[in-house]
Amino acid sequence: MVMFLVMSGFGIIIPVLPFFAENLGATPTELGLLMAVYSLMQLLFAPVWGRLSDRYGRKPFLLLGISGLALSFFLFAIANTLSLLFIARIIGGMLSAATMPTATAYVADVTSVEERGKGMGMIGAAIGLGFIFGPAIGGVLSKNDLHTPFWLAGCLSLATFLLVLVFLKESLPKEKRTHRAPKRLALSIWKEPVMFLYLLQWFVSFSLAGLEATFAYYAAQRAGLHSVELGYIFMMMGLASAFVQGGLIGKLIRTFGEGKVIQSGIVLSALGFALILLVHNFWTAAFYLSIFGIGNGVIRPCLSSLITKQAPDSEGSAAGFLSSFDSLGRLVGPPLAGWLFTITAYLPYVLGIALCSLAFLCYYLFVAKQKSHAIG
Repeated sequence: MVMFLVMSGFGIIIPVLPFFAENLGATPTELGLLMAVYSLMQLLFAPVWGRLSDRYGRKPFLLLGISGLALSFFLFAIANTLSLLFIARIIGGMLSAATMPTATAYVADVTSVEERGKGMGMIGAAIGLGFIFGPAIGGVLSKNDLHTPFWLAGCLSLATFLLVLVFLKESLPKEKRTHRAPKRLALSIWKEPVMFLYLLQWFVSFSLAGLEATFAYYAAQRAGLHSVELGYIFMMMGLASAFVQGGLIGKLIRTFGEGKVIQSGIVLSALGFALILLVHNFWTAAFYLSIFGIGNGVIRPCLSSLITKQAPDSEGSAAGFLSSFDSLGRLVGPPLAGWLFTITAYLPYVLGIALCSLAFLCYYLFVAKQKSHAIG
């Protein structure tokens, strides 16, 4: 519920932000920087908050992340200069980077190893549903005043803050908290087989961010689709992904294991990219993007489950690094995909297939190195 409310608030501002920034004189380049600086702050701070949650508990840093979102939304609501928008994005990126790692670590704390994947899937479904309903609400509210969605998002974040403060219990008892040195922990992750899982997440988020950045232009060029149709298409993709994450992921993991589900998700994602090259109307776009969404949607919960199992005493740090690699993909994916699109419209999706191939290779390298460690 917390992650649904957080992501609904975040989603409310998505359709409004470009127009809001433009009204304050932002150029397309400055708008790109405004988006990128948020991902950069998430990249830098997610591991920090995750590690601190291992030391001091999950609840304080979940509250920190939610309060950071609320503050950034209210700053947006009163902003009258472009510099204040950048300040709001920087603060929001720094503090809200605590939300996803601590929520992931919280799920790891309260689920058994067998039920871990199901719990991560529910988090993924909540995030997906928040991104479906949030933008729809934001679009409706922005018709009369562009400031209104930011006030609502801020109030929703405050309500979520109170929900966590009053009702959510701490999941990490004091006796289970770790005090491992940050430097030693970071170095150990780089040397372990789990590093290939982090790289896998980077390739996956890289490919997804590239699709999100270019698909509107591609769909308009190939099938004459515009903003309303695209809104429905992304809603259908999100619902398909949320249904699998919330309802099926636990059963799939229990039956086949995280590894098989990750591999199947990568194959479906690559198939989705290939089918996108054949888009020619609304229904083909919706169907092919839903195939991609289902494949992409099952990967993150399985990775979260598998990675937190690899770090039983440092779930927060592990989840923080995972969020950091996700942010890195979102930082570099859009500009590269946009540049490739200017060369040929098909290239971002050909790149997506290549990135899926590299993600598939990363999983096999993870398995191989894990076996060699076990033998050693």
